[in-house]
Amino acid sequence: MTGTRKPSRERRLALLAAGTLVVGALGAGSMLHGTAVAAPVCTVDYKVANDWGNGFTASVTVTNNDSSALSNWKVEWDYAGNQKAGSGWNATVSQSGAHVTATAPSWNSTLASGGSAEFGFNGTYSGSNPAPTTFKLNGTTCNVDGGTGGTTTGGTTDGGTSNGGATNGGTTDGGTTGGSGEPGDRVDNPYAGAKLYVNPDWSEQAARSGGQAIANQPTAVWLDRIAAITSGSAGENTMGLRDHLDEALAQGADALQMVTYNLPGRDCAALASQGELGPTEIDKYKREFIDPIAAILSDPKYADLRIINIVEIDSLPNLITNVGSRPTATANCDTMLANGNYVKGVGYALAKLGAIPNVYNYIDIGHHGWLGWDDNFTPTAKLLHQAATSEGSTVDHVAGFAANVANYGALKEPHFTINDSVNGTSVRQSKWVDWNRYVDEQTYAQAFREEAVKAGFRSDVGVIIDTSRNGWGGPNRPSAPAAKTSLDAFVDGSRIDRRIHTGNWCNQAGAGLGERPKAAPAPGIDAYAWIKPPGESDGASEDIPNDEGKKADQMCDPDYGGNARNGNSKSGALPGAPVSGHWFQAQFEELLRNAYPPVD
Repeated sequence: MTGTRKPSRERRLALLAAGTLVVGALGAGSMLHGTAVAAPVCTVDYKVANDWGNGFTASVTVTNNDSSALSNWKVEWDYAGNQKAGSGWNATVSQSGAHVTATAPSWNSTLASGGSAEFGFNGTYSGSNPAPTTFKLNGTTCNVDGGTGGTTTGGTTDGGTSNGGATNGGTTDGGTTGGSGEPGDRVDNPYAGAKLYVNPDWSEQAARSGGQAIANQPTAVWLDRIAAITSGSAGENTMGLRDHLDEALAQGADALQMVTYNLPGRDCAALASQGELGPTEIDKYKREFIDPIAAILSDPKYADLRIINIVEIDSLPNLITNVGSRPTATANCDTMLANGNYVKGVGYALAKLGAIPNVYNYIDIGHHGWLGWDDNFTPTAKLLHQAATSEGSTVDHVAGFAANVANYGALKEPHFTINDSVNGTSVRQSKWVDWNRYVDEQTYAQAFREEAVKAGFRSDVGVIIDTSRNGWGGPNRPSAPAAKTSLDAFVDGSRIDRRIHTGNWCNQAGAGLGERPKAAPAPGIDAYAWIKPPGESDGASEDIPNDEGKKADQMCDPDYGGNARNGNSKSGALPGAPVSGHWFQAQFEELLRNAYPPVD
């Protein structure tokens, strides 16, 4: 990844005219007069881009005015109030007491003479939120007259707070676009401070179906067959990729989420979401699917739009868990492991799309109930690294990973953790956890990110967690930990994930909308996002004619008794579902009823 560019002269003048830049050595309301002074050796512009009463998003621009370049830059300041700096982007932000340190990322560690770096972070506070008054760059105090030459002019600065607030109209929590660099600049977290595209195909359907309260949420555009590039994905959608990109520009969006999902022999372990391409059609995948997508995304008119691309869900993990002598193995997955076309396809997609400066690729990592066991976890990270360095790709083409896409794993289990025990016996031995290392998606995603870095991925990768259907609210949601009368009783009575088994994935009864889309909600997590559009089916239990390659799947039949992948349990599916990707009204109503947080 490249570093963020210095903000344009036009933008700086506009911000100065609006009085939104805070020059750290000046208090709110101070005046800079137009007299010539010696230029500071360094300057730091600190701005609160969004403040919602007990939290804020800050944007900081540091400029090296010295005649020499500066390596491994570090910015430091102290807060006068009780502010706590949290997760950041384009820098590593840490705090000890009142003292905050922001260190350079590896990919943007040098400040040229006259060069700038821009970073941001989320913070919390109570009471007042005064801006810092003194900043240091590698030990040198900034915003203090020094050096030679230069003229500082300007107007009145203020406290740096602009309007902002909670999610609406597709804007993720975390503020305005000022918090993460100029549009078109490469940023560490493409969700940070971005207004996300609201897909009108889904939004209008959701509003018609009783979901007016959530119809303005951003959801991903799915490209699940070649025809979807020009004429829309499965179901009632009618817009092609270019239509969506043009609409994103019309909305004034900063980012658009999409899913590329059409590998040869797609979804080798299931039938509901199998695709149009046969196991050997890798060349067709490259030339007729990825190449046309790349051609559209490369159009200069979209250069200022961050394209967040989730790459081929449920593909590579199948090559770990559903092959060889595993009890869950399938002949189709063995074929895809042998011919290498999953690895080749993912590598080619990463290389081709990742070469476009404003595309951010996230590789699918399944979910905790699939890969959270020791014999799945590390091998998956290594396999993903193999794919990310094949077909001309490098790890620089990977912005991060996507967890729980189109699945139902609880974001956080509030009433028990993997460290709990009953009468000296670990919850890992319970029937529900079954020796897994994780009980929810956030702990799994954070741990997998660390494992991926060990496997060779960049240290600045992040994770998206799909929260579109993992809220598990409604009347069956436990409100407190269960009594520790027995191990299984404690876990089953405490868990908010009410599925029969963590291997159940099709149109789950009792599921609800989860956390609303939000940027940088936790360390290592780039966003909570709605990747699977709520209301779109996971699959059908009966063969329904379609031209998308999708077949009936027993796991979508509520009467199915299960298999090795779900512990021979009932499927937990809702009855009467259409093929995957098509609108399922009963499921949408279920998600609304059981939403957590509830839908107002």
